[in-house]
Amino acid sequence: MLLGWGILCPLGVLVARFGKIWPGQDWPRELDRRTWWHAHLALQYAGSACVLAGVYLTYRSGLESAGVPHKVLGWAVVLFTVVQVLGGLLRGSKGGPTAPLPDGSLLGDHYAMTRRRRMFEYTHKTVGAVAVIVATMALATGLWTANAPRWMWGALTIWWGLLASVGIMLQKRGYAIDTYQAIWGPDPAHPGNQMPPIGVGIQRQAPDKKPD
Repeated sequence: MLLGWGILCPLGVLVARFGKIWPGQDWPRELDRRTWWHAHLALQYAGSACVLAGVYLTYRSGLESAGVPHKVLGWAVVLFTVVQVLGGLLRGSKGGPTAPLPDGSLLGDHYAMTRRRRMFEYTHKTVGAVAVIVATMALATGLWTANAPRWMWGALTIWWGLLASVGIMLQKRGYAIDTYQAIWGPDPAHPGNQMPPIGVGIQRQAPDKKPD
């Protein structure tokens, strides 16, 4: 659980939020660099696998030693993990110039920002943020219940402090770019650019400007 929701998943969140346009990328002439996407999937799936392995090991060892708060928080984190994985699988089609539908239409769920896609983005981002908060409490109560060694507390604190520092820096430098613009650019002809970006602190860029 510590590896899954303490290390891997928070890094995956950071990559997804700030990795859509890389330093040195010739945006908006160079679009849809998918490094962030592959990294996000790998980290979140690996983290989810660790969580499920943790559930299995917990049942093998018994739950008697865990307090009620930790049990409730832990099961909430497991539920959020399942919701995030299933939500990602049900996010709909991509569409657009880089992934047209079989009939040649560009209007996939993401490119057209259909109701299905908007619901996915609101749910995925909201549940992800809540999951990180709940996971923090679950990990803290779990470490306390298990009387974990001090190095675990220290390592987790340093790691999350590092992620928070990097996140604050990248937010200030304008790297929290709207996924839609990162994939298709800022041209107002694209239907999604007629809608406000989804997510707290998510930014849109002018055609002649990119992150510092």
